[in-house]
Amino acid sequence: MKLEPIEQLAVYYEPSPERRRKVGRLVRTQRQILFEYEPEFVGSKLELSPFHLPLRPGVVVGPAELDGLMGMFDDSLPDGWGRLLIDRRAAELGISSASLTPLDRLTLVGARSMGALVYEPEVALDHASVVKLSQLAREVDLVLRDASGPDLERLIAVGGSPQGARPKVLVQIAPGGDIHFGAKTIQPGFTAWIVKFRAREDEPGSAALEHAYFLMAKAAGIDVPRTRLLGKTQRGPGYFAIERFDRKKGTRIHAHTLGGLLQLPHGYPALDYGDLLKVTRRLTRNEAAVAEMFRRACFNVFAHNRDDHGRNFSFLMDEQGRWAPSPAYDLTFAPGPGGEHTMLVAGEARAPGAAHLAALATGAELRHSARIIDEVRAATSRFKRFADQAGVPARLAKRAADALARVPR
Repeated sequence: MKLEPIEQLAVYYEPSPERRRKVGRLVRTQRQILFEYEPEFVGSKLELSPFHLPLRPGVVVGPAELDGLMGMFDDSLPDGWGRLLIDRRAAELGISSASLTPLDRLTLVGARSMGALVYEPEVALDHASVVKLSQLAREVDLVLRDASGPDLERLIAVGGSPQGARPKVLVQIAPGGDIHFGAKTIQPGFTAWIVKFRAREDEPGSAALEHAYFLMAKAAGIDVPRTRLLGKTQRGPGYFAIERFDRKKGTRIHAHTLGGLLQLPHGYPALDYGDLLKVTRRLTRNEAAVAEMFRRACFNVFAHNRDDHGRNFSFLMDEQGRWAPSPAYDLTFAPGPGGEHTMLVAGEARAPGAAHLAALATGAELRHSARIIDEVRAATSRFKRFADQAGVPARLAKRAADALARVPR
């Protein structure tokens, strides 16, 4: 891997190689990052980031809150785990991580980005496509323990650009079940998945717990991707895997998080679910989409998923420029910062309940909200059934169940 300072990046919209379009270019000056759309793309009418980066001629200056990078491109950058890997590899090469700009980091994303954006030039990271999950898990553990030995370039290559703190890799699963690595091109007949490994603070049953939450969310009527446990044995708890919603039959789908759309700093503490519903209505112009996001708010409250920050809600745009909520992701038992919800529920973060959800629905002028609240409340009341189905260890299941029982219903 060769890291060199980058002054300029080309950005492409690439739903597939034969439908590739140049979006524009990013340029770094001494103090700012600038972006300008290609004139031809301005005429495409594809609003990739309509709120803060609308289609129009001229140069745009990036916001200081995101290290000078526009929200649409910030969504392509890995954070947490991915940033740690890049910083560690830079240190091995004698490069200070503080000297790496957002454009430098985007060269390591290149065509391995989530969604349909591609960045050039791209740092070459070529590795064998077949690696055992157990081997990667051991290397992840070495990184987390700050030990020597892991192949950081391989971990960066198979990690792509998923956001979040937990270690992840991008895989393709063959029709026969074999697991292959690589995020650039999905082979015909294969499906694209994200596999999560345990973080240092995670319990051994965390993968099963997350799988249980997705079973519960599906029962609550939420649009969720397929999930499964990979590599589970009598001695090992396995790894949580979730099918990618930004890949479908070899096509890349443009994705944008709520935080990226609004160009908010990571972990922004003043975002309310009311803001999520307003953005959904304005972006999709679809009341069913607004109801879907409200259903997710209900689930996060009743299921005690308090790590509900702005990067944990996304929207997808098709090739005609139509927006819809992405399937739900990052659903699990989570206490949140300081034990509170990251996103406010009608102004409440410490102990929101059914009354706050009703107030949220009233403020959004949402129809049938009482039915949605009842349906989600009923599904989350059956948590023990889903925990048993997923094989969650009894002690971990009890801790989650006790927290769910304390939510005002």
